[in-house]
Amino acid sequence: MSPIEIGLISVVAIVFLIYSGVYIPIALGMVSFVSIWLMRDNFTLALNLLKIAVGDSAMEYSFATIPLFTFMGLIVSKAGLGRDIYEVMTMRFRKVKGGIGMATVGANAVFAAVTGSSIASASVFTKVSVPQMMAQQYNKRFAVGVVAGSSVLGMIIPPSAMLIIYSFVSEQSVGDMFLAGVIPGIILAIAYVGAIWFMGRYTPGFVGGRIVEDTEWMTTREIASKTLPTLALITIVLGGIYTGWMTAVEAGATGAMVALIIAIVRRSMSLKGFWEALLETGHITAAILFLITAASIYSRMLGLAGLPNQLQDLLAGNASSFWTIMLLYVLLMLFLGTLLDTASIILIVVPLFLPMIEALDLSLIWFGIITVVGAEIGLLTPPLGISCFVIKSTINDDRISLKDVFMGALPFAFVMLIVLFFLIQFPILSLALI
Repeated sequence: MSPIEIGLISVVAIVFLIYSGVYIPIALGMVSFVSIWLMRDNFTLALNLLKIAVGDSAMEYSFATIPLFTFMGLIVSKAGLGRDIYEVMTMRFRKVKGGIGMATVGANAVFAAVTGSSIASASVFTKVSVPQMMAQQYNKRFAVGVVAGSSVLGMIIPPSAMLIIYSFVSEQSVGDMFLAGVIPGIILAIAYVGAIWFMGRYTPGFVGGRIVEDTEWMTTREIASKTLPTLALITIVLGGIYTGWMTAVEAGATGAMVALIIAIVRRSMSLKGFWEALLETGHITAAILFLITAASIYSRMLGLAGLPNQLQDLLAGNASSFWTIMLLYVLLMLFLGTLLDTASIILIVVPLFLPMIEALDLSLIWFGIITVVGAEIGLLTPPLGISCFVIKSTINDDRISLKDVFMGALPFAFVMLIVLFFLIQFPILSLALI
């Protein structure tokens, strides 16, 4: 077999193994190692490339962002800052039709800016938002759909684990990727709020709910105590990166320290919670580093096979336009999103398209935002919508089925698709802050 044929078979094999339940890094690393061995008929070469991939990945200074931002997000989550932001947002929006849904989106957007995890957002707001919406007689599908849809903001608004993974795969600055995610994340949050208003106005049956007339208002001091810590943390982390005062690693370290100080001052986290955060940080960091190391050997295998160049030549030979290429890319991500998780999609697809994007003289930072937004749609679509499964496993209500969660998330997946094409048409939205 030729290297091209081996490369094509390896990509199909990786997708099949991951879908069959094989751990993603194992599938990537094992298939890539065997493919290199077969292409060059040299076991030693394959072994040396594996050693280089592990060494290069583990020694990368920017890797320090992973444990630091992960630890910061876990501390914030355990300190209850997400619940505080939600309570303030709910107070402001409760008298509006669909207002609690809007409050959930707003709180999720703020929470995403200090956690960077869709799974954490889905878990937290399933517990604090869904029961309250059900008590206010909201449609059960709308209640879980809002949480599912807004939870994906955690992977777009920085700091985001997916933006970090993409930055390593494409060899881009983590700080630049974080800044590029700010405006698209805000646009998506605004689009969600607009969609909720539209549904409340024109499809009130889907939204449901009743308007609360006697809302108890918080004092200015209460609002400040619940919002200022989170806003201060966001300002320190993103402000430090934007002004150039701190690198992404330094911002992560500072954010982790400030988050810990906030938790101590508020007395909102026990020693047990602190220990759990440390352990979970270690587990998440090890998993992500293993992923990136496997992706490194996979990229080398694709390079040896010449698969990216073949794909580029194929599209160039057919005189494919910019929109043809992007439409093909989006459709591929949407298809894989029904089978694989976001990290798998990024690790498998991005190395194939990077040479082509560079040849077209397009920004790899912009391409990263398009990739993450496109892949995140998969979190809301069956059969492997991870956010939907997290919500179903977290919620303690037999009235809500997994089908209800997926059906509720469908309108928000459609909104994401509209925003995605908007970001493709106007790259400046992703690059304005860089």
